[in-house]
Amino acid sequence: MAVTGWNRTPVRIPSELTLLEFEKPIAELEAKLRELKERCRATGADLTQEIAQLQAKIEQTQREIASGLTPWQRVLLARHPQRPYFLDFLSLIAEDFLELHGDRLYGEDRAIVTGLAKLLGRGVVVIGQQKGRDLKENLLRNFGSAHPEGYRKALRMMKLAERFRLPILSFVDTPGAYPGIGAEERHIAQAIAVNLREMFLLEVPIVATILSEGGSGGALGIAVADRVLMLENAYYSVISPEGCAAILWRDRGYASQAAEALKLTARDLKEMGVVDRIVPEPLGGAHRDWEGAARLLEEALGQELSSLEEKPVDQLLQERYERFRRYGVFIEDKATFPSEQSLA
Repeated sequence: MAVTGWNRTPVRIPSELTLLEFEKPIAELEAKLRELKERCRATGADLTQEIAQLQAKIEQTQREIASGLTPWQRVLLARHPQRPYFLDFLSLIAEDFLELHGDRLYGEDRAIVTGLAKLLGRGVVVIGQQKGRDLKENLLRNFGSAHPEGYRKALRMMKLAERFRLPILSFVDTPGAYPGIGAEERHIAQAIAVNLREMFLLEVPIVATILSEGGSGGALGIAVADRVLMLENAYYSVISPEGCAAILWRDRGYASQAAEALKLTARDLKEMGVVDRIVPEPLGGAHRDWEGAARLLEEALGQELSSLEEKPVDQLLQERYERFRRYGVFIEDKATFPSEQSLA
């Protein structure tokens, strides 16, 4: 049943940013800049040169920090509480969004949002994982972790897209599928496995984008695609760094080392062929400039769709198959894993 629609409605961008530890030098410079501008307004003094120098210093500091981010710091950026979520991006890049609900088998799962929309003038089917901004919304969205009915709803929309020859855009942002008893009783593993199988066979272009967190099978359940895009500060992994640390080091405190070992950043995954394109983010990260991040994403999606729509169906399916057959490259570095002595 169709419920809602919009035409690029404005999104609510938080005014007060939560600061991560490595962002504090930028925040201090920005505070000085605000102070300088306020003094300029209050006294009428000409401080144009000083303001320009400080702005240049802020930009330089942002670039230095961005170039030296560790994998764990990128994980923290991917989880930033003010980072734009799927519906935030959608409201900035899509028109005439019409949400569709339910899997027609069990019920509605609000951790996955699906519907019809227009992107750059073309009709598309959109599927995205959605988190909440506060406790109430997170409970509604189950913290972005879908139940089986969410994946079955997604598959229903994919089949609808195939019937009407519409390209599919999927947007990943989840720590993983929901591992609770109810999800197991309703066969979460089977729901994801069926999606993997069916997405290989869909006769329409599919573009998947890792927006922030791409966790395990919960992410892959909507990410079998002809092109996989990944935002610069997102991560995509078979397990969270904390989960990996708990297994290998028996201590979640080793999450930063686990993040390094997992090769979960956009740059690592691009080099290994897991993702096809890195979508750059505005300086400082997507949480600092939602509209700028949305413009960069919209441009990348438009280019990928244009190239895929020119391909015959047989070629599309063959290339999709070959793309995933190339997976399996791995790098083993003993120095990044715990020794037997450390686990004793």
